[in-house]
Amino acid sequence: MDEIKHYLMDMDGVILRGTTLIPGAKEFVQRLRAQGIPFLILTNNSRYIPRDLQVRLSYLGLEVPAEAIFTSALATAQFLHAQRPGGRAYTIGESGLTTALHDIGYVLTDQEPEYVVLGETTAYGFDRITRAIRFVMAGARFIATNPDVMGPGEGGIVPATGALAALISPAQ
Repeated sequence: MDEIKHYLMDMDGVILRGTTLIPGAKEFVQRLRAQGIPFLILTNNSRYIPRDLQVRLSYLGLEVPAEAIFTSALATAQFLHAQRPGGRAYTIGESGLTTALHDIGYVLTDQEPEYVVLGETTAYGFDRITRAIRFVMAGARFIATNPDVMGPGEGGIVPATGALAALISPAQ
């Protein structure tokens, strides 16, 4: 650890599996914090804001600051801000995505959006997918927070962002 200046770690499958910490993860992060080594926990799940994930980890016994958690929603928001500051987006996603977009000054709308942004969600429907397809066909740019077609869920594998993106991306 002496030569390494920063650590990047994935959350699901590296820090935790479902609702259980991976053996040794807590001790490793505690060592990083004790030695003042910067680290970032990454997740391609856009459903939650970092504070929600911080609390989730805390319940499992792992104390990390919210600033040490970076989600695909935050990465997507940064990308969109670099492409078109103050833009308009039609979103299909949860609070992690909508909060990240609001925080960069994006307007979430179903009136002539410049982007269709898809994130991890369990609350989608035929109407929302149809509207997204129509916006993309009308010229809105399409972006998904991650390409994974399956992900871990309570009770087993669940469809992920990439599976829903496959329904929208042919409209491009």
